[in-house]
Amino acid sequence: MRKLLIVALIAAALTSMGAAAVGALYRLHPVEMSLFVAMTRNYLRSWSAPKGATKTELNPTYKGAAPAAPTLLPVADDAAGSDWPSYNRTLASERYAPLAEINARTVAALKVLCTYDTKQYTSFESGLIMVEGALIGTTISDIFSLDPATCAENWRTHEDMPPGILSAMRGAAYLDGMLFRGSQDGRVLAYDFKTGKRIWATTIIDDGRGEFVPAAPIAWDGLVFIGNAGGDAKGGKGHMFALDAKTGKIVWEFYLVPKTEGDVALGPLGASPLNDSTWHNAPGIPISGGATWTSFTLDASTGELYVPVGNPGPAYAVDVRKGDNLFTGSVVVLDAKTGAYKRHYKLVQKDWHDWDVASAPSLVETAGGKKLMVEAPKDGHLYGVDLADNSVIYRTPVTKIENVDAPFSVSASVRFCPGATGGSEWNGPAYDPQTNLILIGETEWCTTVRLETEQQLKEVPTGGVWFGMATRNPFHILGRQDDGRGTWAGWLYAVDADTGDWKWRLKSNYPIVGGMTPTAGGLVFFGDVGGNFYALDAATGEKLWGQKIGGAIGGGVIAYDAGGGEKIAVATGLTGVAWPTEVVTGKIAVLGLGAAGAKRLEAGSAKP
Repeated sequence: MRKLLIVALIAAALTSMGAAAVGALYRLHPVEMSLFVAMTRNYLRSWSAPKGATKTELNPTYKGAAPAAPTLLPVADDAAGSDWPSYNRTLASERYAPLAEINARTVAALKVLCTYDTKQYTSFESGLIMVEGALIGTTISDIFSLDPATCAENWRTHEDMPPGILSAMRGAAYLDGMLFRGSQDGRVLAYDFKTGKRIWATTIIDDGRGEFVPAAPIAWDGLVFIGNAGGDAKGGKGHMFALDAKTGKIVWEFYLVPKTEGDVALGPLGASPLNDSTWHNAPGIPISGGATWTSFTLDASTGELYVPVGNPGPAYAVDVRKGDNLFTGSVVVLDAKTGAYKRHYKLVQKDWHDWDVASAPSLVETAGGKKLMVEAPKDGHLYGVDLADNSVIYRTPVTKIENVDAPFSVSASVRFCPGATGGSEWNGPAYDPQTNLILIGETEWCTTVRLETEQQLKEVPTGGVWFGMATRNPFHILGRQDDGRGTWAGWLYAVDADTGDWKWRLKSNYPIVGGMTPTAGGLVFFGDVGGNFYALDAATGEKLWGQKIGGAIGGGVIAYDAGGGEKIAVATGLTGVAWPTEVVTGKIAVLGLGAAGAKRLEAGSAKP
């Protein structure tokens, strides 16, 4: 009865305002009105959302090099091993946590110990870090520090930010008593770790081109590494930067798509072979794209920085930007100290589906002795690149792939999978050295596109949204997604790191976009956008624990021990225009074993 009353009140309010009034409000405040309508839509849809459900399948033909059962590695006994100090824990982005207190024997006692409420309705995608005894998270406007055991707030700093339809904020980095984050208004911000007081701010965007800075930076050897997004705006270009951690001064800048006349360099340019020879754009179609969305990877032994690069723009209109469109759809490797180009890996060869290489790649050393770069773009595949000779040794499909060769048209709609919000989104692969398995979460969700004409593309103003989708519906600017109720799903694939063959796979009735975290306890932790959180046996995919713990899980899933035992922290509450999920405030849930788990530990070893 209460739900029907809410529906009636919303309908009555909109009716009383009248179509003209609603239209006037949209023209005056398009972002705010779009977000209001999206939240209303999501709220109504969530009433009929099904409970979480999963199914695990073993590969009957699997003959990989991985051992049949986990080979237990040493468990962390120092502060560094017990922390989660960077977006993907290590700079190499393996995401493996050497903690074993929570394992197959004890996981039944797992429970939510405390929750922190951001009190913001937002696209909550924050990667989390736990370092120096504090749990750090971000929203679009805020950065905060929590007690990692109790969720008590140490401090919280607010920044005024402009609204955005496709806003995102992926987290913070830590180095030498300072925290660093990007912002919706194009700045990189630095804060005192103990107090949250802002220390410096540096702008790294070309204002007026729709650029912003959602990525979680990484920090190393006195430098902060971060790039900008906005490649889906007309004229927006991806750049990569290194900033001095103490002062915020730009040490170097690298253009991820060609620098052309009118582009302004904000810092010294790293040496680059890139020019416009791979971009054969029609007149009036500026080179655009190459955004960085999530985070980055660094090989500290070589000083090489691995930069994932997003799609070209306009995303769907390939005929107006013929050529290979470098460096979009690639991982670019730079000298971390100078920004000089070293090499690149073009993974998405020709992109007209908005298939960013969005997530940070993992650098792993396999059981077979190979040194690999492992990456999962939005194209639905997992790539293994042998760093000995830079060859792609496998390209494994890891979600539904359908109708991907069909050209798009101004006269007919084309449906393809994975869609613009499918495949691997902003969280990438993890590596479990105990099983030699790469673990990757994927989204099965299809998109239908009908192209704008070339003239319509030219008429979009600089900085305007520029996918090339012919629509007047603001919810379809990325293309028309399938309904989502029964037509989307999530996959977790466990793939042999040496061979690329999948050993087991799990299908969820909700997309999987949050962080993937294997641990020394022989488990892998992950969540879905239904708010369901799971612990699986990493070797077999068997579900050992599962529970709905909040709103959609689209951010960090991290494991740490800050004293008092192993904890798992999870960012919940992703909702917005692109994701029709339950409307709740962004929260951080901290899970642990509690009293029942402590009794189990007293009865025997913490190891499985």
